[in-house]
Amino acid sequence: MKKIRALVIDDSAQMRTLLAGILNSDASIEVVGTAMDAYVAREKIKKLNPDVLTLDVEMPGMDGLQFLSNLMRLRPMPVVMLSTLTEKGAEVTMRALELGAVDFVSKPKIDLEHTLEDCAVEIIAKVKAAARAKVSALSQLQKEPTTRRDEPVGTHVSATPKPGESGQDKGRIIAIGASTGGTEAIKQVLMHLRPDTPGVVVTQHIPPVFSQYFAARMNKCTPLTVREASDGEAILPGHAYIAPGDRHLTIERNGSDGYRCRLSDDRPVNRHKPSVDVLFNSVAATAGAKAIGVILTGMGRDGAKGLKAMRDAGADTVAQNEQSSVVWGMPRAAVEIGAAKKVLPLTNIAGKIATLVMQTGVPA
Repeated sequence: MKKIRALVIDDSAQMRTLLAGILNSDASIEVVGTAMDAYVAREKIKKLNPDVLTLDVEMPGMDGLQFLSNLMRLRPMPVVMLSTLTEKGAEVTMRALELGAVDFVSKPKIDLEHTLEDCAVEIIAKVKAAARAKVSALSQLQKEPTTRRDEPVGTHVSATPKPGESGQDKGRIIAIGASTGGTEAIKQVLMHLRPDTPGVVVTQHIPPVFSQYFAARMNKCTPLTVREASDGEAILPGHAYIAPGDRHLTIERNGSDGYRCRLSDDRPVNRHKPSVDVLFNSVAATAGAKAIGVILTGMGRDGAKGLKAMRDAGADTVAQNEQSSVVWGMPRAAVEIGAAKKVLPLTNIAGKIATLVMQTGVPA
């Protein structure tokens, strides 16, 4: 089998050595070169033709974001960003994902060697996933117009309710799960939902601090009010609640037709906290046939069994299709076990949600 050819770009000699050692420890990856800045990287990309890059966000001269922007415009290829687990690092990383980076790895600020070695499995997995990722799917997302809060929602994917119908008084709730490529995929779904859409709960595999900035970005570019979920808060129509990066998000009843968020510090599930399976299983048990479940792009199998539980409970379930997924891992796992009633391109999912919300005759 052909090895994945990786190029490591980082201004720290120690980081370049550590990353190269971690990646070379896997038999399916070969680090073909390293670069200390964007200018050296540009020449080595031309010379070495790597399959995937690891790229430091903060570099001297041309910073990682400018380099990434130029790269995705002139020679799109899979990129895994390295960023610090700080507020500044989170904000910059969210921008990198918007520009087309496939994924990111949090770089520790202290005890670099030992902490990075603890993340070796994650780093290797993300580089492998990036090498298989559809950069074309990411490029297509960059062409999609961004709907701002003060602009009308695109009618090409919206459903217009009949007089007296809103969908929000039926006890409906929408649950969305995603991983690799998910921050942009979630944005594409949320930005095309109606402002009176029933409450939306979201689990995206993301670390602490980063989830807060992700929610803030979604709040600026979608017609919904989006925020990081808090324990015990009511789930309201026209709102979306993002699971914090170090807590599982579940729901519970809040009156006869309402729900509230619950957060827990339980152990990771499928190696993830937050876990999509945890959210989906909770929604299946609490909302049953009144729920809509959506599983988007991501590596691994988290969420597949939970989506199946939702379908078995009578919920409508949707999986993103392979062609539009950056990594068709989680949706594929769901499709393989019969968890998804519909398999749709990303651009059709918001419209499908709107149609399902408007349907009548939902069991109590």
